[in-house]
Amino acid sequence: MTERTFIAIKPDAVQRGLIGKIISRIEEKGYKIIALKMLEVSEKQAAAHYAEHYGKPFYPNLVKFITSTPIVAMVIEGDNAILGMRQIMGKTNPANAEVGTIRGDFSPEMSFNVIHGSDGPESAEREIAIYFKPEEMCTGWKTAFEILKEKMN
Repeated sequence: MTERTFIAIKPDAVQRGLIGKIISRIEEKGYKIIALKMLEVSEKQAAAHYAEHYGKPFYPNLVKFITSTPIVAMVIEGDNAILGMRQIMGKTNPANAEVGTIRGDFSPEMSFNVIHGSDGPESAEREIAIYFKPEEMCTGWKTAFEILKEKMN
């Protein structure tokens, strides 16, 4: 089933120059990036993004981190994109992430786990709306993988 998910390359990965390596993994998997931008997250966006964590002891640090330097925000589209991206990213805690996943390869510790991905369809829809307007989605094109799949059907 084709679905969309929100992905953010976090400030630590941006500062470490990992943007290209992370995007390459997404594209090499065959997913389509239909929206992408680098931005400085506002306090309002951070509050909306982390609303479910408001009031928890770690909330202020989440907001401070995500607003510290730019992120790269993306909307990814593809078959089972939410689960697929979560597999590519690896477990949230890098100590438990498998080698070969983004977090397993690039994350030194839990506080700096380089990437965020929506955990389900509802959060994907909510998070996409925080960072992108509908007219920012580039949907009128096909990847080579999509063209190949069409030819095979």
